[in-house]
Amino acid sequence: MQNNRLEKLFEFLSTDPNDSFILYAIATEYNAINDDENALKYYLQLTEKHPAYVGTYYHLGKLYEKLNFKDKAIEIYQKGMQAAREKKDMHALSELQGAYNSAAGLDYEDD
Repeated sequence: MQNNRLEKLFEFLSTDPNDSFILYAIATEYNAINDDENALKYYLQLTEKHPAYVGTYYHLGKLYEKLNFKDKAIEIYQKGMQAAREKKDMHALSELQGAYNSAAGLDYEDD
């Protein structure tokens, strides 16, 4: 089923190679099937070509955490928080802040 989705997404991409949503969908499909290499490739492509596409940063950060690149994850969360502030996307900002706090060891628990 996922191969069919990827095939369809690549068809869409061939008609509009600069569509940020399609790139995001491809990265997400690869992430869902644990193809970390391709997921990383497409998430990074998004951050380069479409730095204002805020949804990328959370998932790319989580992928970096999964791959044990904590410093890269923290850096990506910071870039994502800046992008979210610029777009005034407070929901995304909140999610990225939570992920950043967790990755940076800033989670505070009530005693």
